[in-house]
Amino acid sequence: MIFEEKTIKKETIYEGKILNLRRDVVQAAGGQATREVIEHNGAVAMVAMTAENKVILVKQYRYPMREVILEIPAGKIDKGETDPDHAAARELKEETGYTAGSMERLGKIYPSAGYSEEGIVLYLCRDLVPGETDMDEDEAIDAIEYDFDEACRMAESGEIRDAKTVCALLMARAKMK
Repeated sequence: MIFEEKTIKKETIYEGKILNLRRDVVQAAGGQATREVIEHNGAVAMVAMTAENKVILVKQYRYPMREVILEIPAGKIDKGETDPDHAAARELKEETGYTAGSMERLGKIYPSAGYSEEGIVLYLCRDLVPGETDMDEDEAIDAIEYDFDEACRMAESGEIRDAKTVCALLMARAKMK
């Protein structure tokens, strides 16, 4: 049985630069319960394909994991930004320098549905035109071209562990077949 939980009370616990934390009291199937929710404006992530069937992946240090992660270019949708397509084009340019001649939505994923409102819109970007990067001042990113089939193999084997990247690569592969 699916039971929709009704919000009884919301309390903001923390307000930050990229996320807020809220504690809600809800009417759940077995009575009242507490839910902690991360409020996040959402994000975009792009499978950027070259004419040579290479995918642009980025390497960057991810502080929460304390390691360098290999992933597709991605970024948050800024507050007040209503068009994820615009955010995707902006983030692709910022992180890789590329502008996409065509952008196709692959879908939307919820990476942590148990406690976060964040949704990530995934794209397949083609007809890439090179240019200059415009990274945020606190970013240090290396953009590297990988053979697309090799990147998919790395996602399937667990060598690539970033969830949005695994999902997007496999969705792009299905779309391109």
